[in-house]
Amino acid sequence: MTCKFRKIFNYSVPLPTGMSRIIAIDYGKKRTGLAVSDPLKLIAGGLTTVPSHEVIAFLEKYILNQEVELFILGEPRQMNYEPSENMFRVEQFKERLQKAIPAIPIQMVDERFTSVLAHQAMREGGLKKLKRQNKELVDELSATILLQTYLESIRK
Repeated sequence: MTCKFRKIFNYSVPLPTGMSRIIAIDYGKKRTGLAVSDPLKLIAGGLTTVPSHEVIAFLEKYILNQEVELFILGEPRQMNYEPSENMFRVEQFKERLQKAIPAIPIQMVDERFTSVLAHQAMREGGLKKLKRQNKELVDELSATILLQTYLESIRK
């Protein structure tokens, strides 16, 4: 059996074998939370939080070692579905990501309530107040919730 490759940057990377992952991105002005699915696309897990200006470089390195078939990007909207103040930054980031990694599609997903759910999960999980104030943890957990919600929606 011959393995087919796709060109990413200056590297040839194997095409997905069906065991690829999905990455969720909760993009913010200062920090960006990242989550990744398991290869079967059943469970989302927190990956990390990185400074927003370093996200693309992080993802470029990540995809050299892991098969990724899709980026889920949180779409910031207000309660009335109007774009939030962060929408412009997210759209600019999406354009930069598409240019940097054109082989992996990007799907926008409504991210309303992810931060609220992240704080709620942290409280219910018994985290102390100081730990709940860790913004990096909140961003990573928000990306995880975003991804888990997406994974559940594609199984229906």
